[in-house]
Amino acid sequence: MDDKIFYTMGEVAEMFDVNASLIRYWGTQFPCLKPQRNKKGNRLFSKSDIETLKLIYHYVKERGMTLEGAKRALRGDRSQKPEVNANVELLERLQSLRSMLVAIRDSLDEQTEVAAVEPVASAEVAQPAVEAPKPSYREQTLFDW
Repeated sequence: MDDKIFYTMGEVAEMFDVNASLIRYWGTQFPCLKPQRNKKGNRLFSKSDIETLKLIYHYVKERGMTLEGAKRALRGDRSQKPEVNANVELLERLQSLRSMLVAIRDSLDEQTEVAAVEPVASAEVAQPAVEAPKPSYREQTLFDW
């Protein structure tokens, strides 16, 4: 997130990769989510509203809870909120790490394709090619998500 005080509906929808109508709907269903409005009536979300939306998104989209279950979880024990915030933060870090690893894998694949397309000298053809060992199942599943 930037160091802004308020975020518009479009910015928030883009942050969570959902439609603005879903965020408006969540605003009607969750009383703890009350964004401010400007003179035109547009919703302006503070950082605390974004944190609440992160929790709602985590409960509903990632954990598959119903809206009623998510409401109960938000109203529930206050001592669990730091744990959930830590889990959401960890999940975000893991997702960014995964996207970085996928980008590295893709760039390595591109380099391998370029090397395979380059012409081979006649002296190299005479030598038998050494086949690399196949990666284990665990290594395959790590990058084949």
